[in-house]
Parts: sequence; C-alpha cells; structure tokens
Amino acid sequence: MTNELKSDTPDREVSVRETFGIDVDMLVPGFSHRDEHVPEVDEAYRFNPDATLAILVGFQRNRRVLVQGLHGSGKSTHIEQVAARLNWPCIRVNLDGQMSRLDLIGKDIVVVRDGEQVTEFAEGILPWALQRPVALVFDEYDAGRPDVMFVIQRVLERAGSLTLLDQNRVIRPHPYFRLLATANTVGLGNLNGLYHGIQRLNHAQIDRWDIVAALNYLPASEEIAIVQARVPELAGDSDAQLIAAMVALAGLTREGFRSGDLSTLMSPRTVIMWAENVRLFHDVDAAFRVSFLNKCDEAEYPIVAEYFQRCFNRELAESTCLP
Repeated sequence: MTNELKSDTPDREVSVRETFGIDVDMLVPGFSHRDEHVPEVDEAYRFNPDATLAILVGFQRNRRVLVQGLHGSGKSTHIEQVAARLNWPCIRVNLDGQMSRLDLIGKDIVVVRDGEQVTEFAEGILPWALQRPVALVFDEYDAGRPDVMFVIQRVLERAGSLTLLDQNRVIRPHPYFRLLATANTVGLGNLNGLYHGIQRLNHAQIDRWDIVAALNYLPASEEIAIVQARVPELAGDSDAQLIAAMVALAGLTREGFRSGDLSTLMSPRTVIMWAENVRLFHDVDAAFRVSFLNKCDEAEYPIVAEYFQRCFNRELAESTCLP
C-alpha cells in the first residue's frame, strides 16, 4: 500500500440524479482523478436508493454509516460502487477473529538502517487511513473482537482522534476521512443461528453510528437484470423465462427462511453462481444442486424440491454425474 494519494481534497461535485439515477437535488464531493485505492466501476451494478442515499450522506456530511443486511445483499459492494463513482479512495478491512489490536493500530518492527538493526513503529491501517482522504470500510463489523472494537469506538466520533500511547502521539482525522461498516446483524448476536462467530456489541458503540442503513434484496425485476448482466450468455430472450424462474425460486427460499421452514436461503450471489454453473454444466438441475441444494440440511430437501416444482412446473431431476 502506497503512503501518498494523488489528491488530498475533493475537487468536483457529483450529481446524485445524473450519476446514481436517484431523483434528488443533491451534490456530493468527489475527486477528478483515480488512484490505485479507488474501486473499479461496475457498470452492471444496481443501486438500492435508500441505502445509496445513506452512504452518500456519509460521504457528503462526514457521517458514520453502518450498512446492515443479510449475506449476499451486496453491502460491501454497495459502498465500493458509490466510492468508485466519486473516485474516492476506499479500503476494506475484514474484522474477523484474526484481526488484532496491533494489526489495527500498528506495532514496532525491526528494520535495517545503514547496516544496523533498529526498531521502528509501523502504522496499522487505522492511523494510516485516518490521516488521509480515504473511506475506511470495516466488513463483518459484528464479528470483531472486543479489544479491537474498543479501539474503534473513539474514532466513531466525527472529530474523534486516535491516541497512540506507545508513540505519545495524537492523530486527528483528515477532513475527508470517512468511516463506514457492514454487518449481518445490528450487534444483537447470532439470534437465528445463521451467522456463527457474530458478537453481541456494546450498545454504547452501536449508538455512535450516525446512520444505520438496512440493505434488503432487490425487487425481482432488478435481480433478473443483475443476473443477466453477470452472465451475458443467459441474457437472451430465450433464457428470460429461465432466469425469472431462478429468481422466483430464490424468493421462495427467502420467504421460507423468514418463516422458519429453511435454515438457509439463496442470496443474489447464489443465483448468479447458479446461472454461471448452468452455463458450465449445461444442466439446470445439476447446477442447482451444486449451487444451493447441497448446502441445505437433508431434512429440508423436500421443501426446496417443492419450491423448484412451483417455479419450473416440473420435478427436480435426480442427482446425475456431473461433467
């Protein structure tokens, strides 16, 4: 990771109506130039208006934004694609169980200077980003370890500084530093058993997030368009009915999950994988098995098979040898 960015201050204003297709009179600061930290633009991406506006307000007004939603709903990608259109440098950090306080803050390392070994402090990602016009995104925010979460707590304040005790140094945030996060829950823990490793978060910390946006799955028509854009081989008129049936089946699994009939569901990511596997295996049923059915509990197979029959007007074929 390079230390310097091409520009220190946004130098243009981005129209939300023109860039994101949302009918509001809103201008958001952005950069004219891209650098290696700016995500690539995905032209096929579909924006959820409510979540997009929440993220944009975070960029515009320096608000801390937490995006919550089920897996595969595109939380992290949503933030990245907003940043990509603003040319705003964006760094994602996964707060898994291996992320330690030292990884976040920094630590002393031994380096060779002029032929001699000396000890230097190597900044972690948090102080590095805090001093630059960077959008720092904490993925899996509700899976972070308690010692790591308390490091973040002070920075959650809009003007919150970071104190490096070992360095006797206080770092104040850059005016265009932005902090966002994604989470499957809102800090209430693994209530439904779907997300193992999720932690119950300190309510005082959750309360520091200015904006909590809920990102739900897109309407069926939007999801169909996304699948067709991701798998153009199935984007023809002859395959439109197939994709519509696949998305309808995904919708039934989500309803079944909400009602407690299924322990898992098909996310948009799963539907895209299914479509890709249809292209690879040339068999809708076999691709469905390897993409979703084999992830389910065997006791749930009859329910899923019923969903398949309802959407495709035929029984799910028996397992066959894949090519």
